[in-house]
Amino acid sequence: MLGSDVLEYIDRSVLCWLATVDSGGYPNVSPKEIFCHFGNENLLIANIASPGSSRNILSNSKVCVSFVDIFVQKGYKIKGEATIVEPSNNGFDSYVRPLLSMTKGMFKIRSIFDIRVELVERILAPSYILEPNVTEQDQVKAALKTYGVEKSNLKLDNC
Repeated sequence: MLGSDVLEYIDRSVLCWLATVDSGGYPNVSPKEIFCHFGNENLLIANIASPGSSRNILSNSKVCVSFVDIFVQKGYKIKGEATIVEPSNNGFDSYVRPLLSMTKGMFKIRSIFDIRVELVERILAPSYILEPNVTEQDQVKAALKTYGVEKSNLKLDNC
């Protein structure tokens, strides 16, 4: 389900955004910084400080996770069912291992949101649709200017 392009975006993303729905039906989106793919059908997100996300997943397991490269302005949206893997669950060690290597001991992982991927959709900035000749290099140059980032500080190919 998760193709090589999606896996690449997951690996190179600094943050992802987890969307859940609370018991009153209201959406909630929160950033997560410790996450990885787990094979080609699951996404793991560390619950470091997410009591709201945990509560919401317990009442409605349908979630959406987005990854966007802010410079290229492309990414992916993943929809699926989330379960909460607690430290007391069998197999917790195999789930937490790849996430622990990312924390470098800085964060305690309270539990893990294991998302079984059901649908993957591409995210594109409107510029790609409205301006058919826009390139990734054009988007990167515009983003660097918008964010006030000097190109010399970044490793950019073909820009």
